[in-house]
Amino acid sequence: MAPSRFEPDPRPADPAPADGGGRTGADPAGAASASAAAGAPTTPVSEAAKAEVFAEQRPRLLGLAYRLLGSAAEAEDAVQDAYLRWNGADPSVVRVPAAWLTKVVTNLCLNRLTSARATRERYIGPWLPEPVLTDSGALGPMETAEQRDSVSVGVLVMLERLTPPERAVFVLREAFGHTHREIAELLDVDESHSRQLLRRAREHVGTPQRRFTPDSAQQRRLLERFFAAAAEGDVPALERMLADDVTAWADGGGRVRAARNPVAGRSKVARFTAGVSTLPETTGLEIELRPVNGELGAVLRVGGELMGATWLEVGPDGRITAVRAVLHPEKLEFLAGQVAAEHRDARTDG
Repeated sequence: MAPSRFEPDPRPADPAPADGGGRTGADPAGAASASAAAGAPTTPVSEAAKAEVFAEQRPRLLGLAYRLLGSAAEAEDAVQDAYLRWNGADPSVVRVPAAWLTKVVTNLCLNRLTSARATRERYIGPWLPEPVLTDSGALGPMETAEQRDSVSVGVLVMLERLTPPERAVFVLREAFGHTHREIAELLDVDESHSRQLLRRAREHVGTPQRRFTPDSAQQRRLLERFFAAAAEGDVPALERMLADDVTAWADGGGRVRAARNPVAGRSKVARFTAGVSTLPETTGLEIELRPVNGELGAVLRVGGELMGATWLEVGPDGRITAVRAVLHPEKLEFLAGQVAAEHRDARTDG
């Protein structure tokens, strides 16, 4: 039997197989990297080139781990573990570094997902993924709707419904464009089982559809109007922006004041949002609009300290259908690190 492209092997590889069930017209996240991972093998990597090879792959690997785990901190840990394994591997027998690293990261994340599911079942209040600034390529390219949607908070929350194998197949197929043959090799399953796992995943989360996304100017105006109305406690203005079936989620994890159950309905969400502005901890709230998780969101600060990140999901009629806010201090650490790095870079450039 020929060796898998996703295992160390000194022999040359065959070209990647065509996937008869592949999608057309899509440019999924990491498609170019996926092609590199599945295509013709590279020459053996010297020890001196290892760090450079890993640095090139790191954004894609972090994007993969984040989509699988929903936690930037856990994703960084998985990528760091992969680096240690890569650093200890014999470069002369790694046929395709991108593929080898993809398999290592995927398996590391599958192990973490099993324990994460138990932890999240005990989580206090709604669970939301950690916010990540995505305008600097931290999670790989964000040039297409597919790339942005696959890291959106709404999609990541839906992926929590899946078993670890279902989630892995869904992410590898829908977000990274791998064929079922490649996924089977990555997960050590049959192709038929990979297809079955994808069917099950789609039954839980639905067939991926392009969400309605207003253009950046419209989204910016809506966010500005929303936070202005909230700051003024203008319930009628908020109600005019909200859909009838709008729902608001606030992830405080029991660490900060936040609603421990989703708030549903136009009137309730409007009153809840207006009420937040009266809390002492929101006095002097500063709002910066930034691309977070592939879509324009609000980075919230009080007294210069990061206190949260908020996203609005919008329906085709322009009304807000979902409000999501991450307030848990530990979940903001990765975002805070990104902001701090930007400030350091700005001082250096200045």
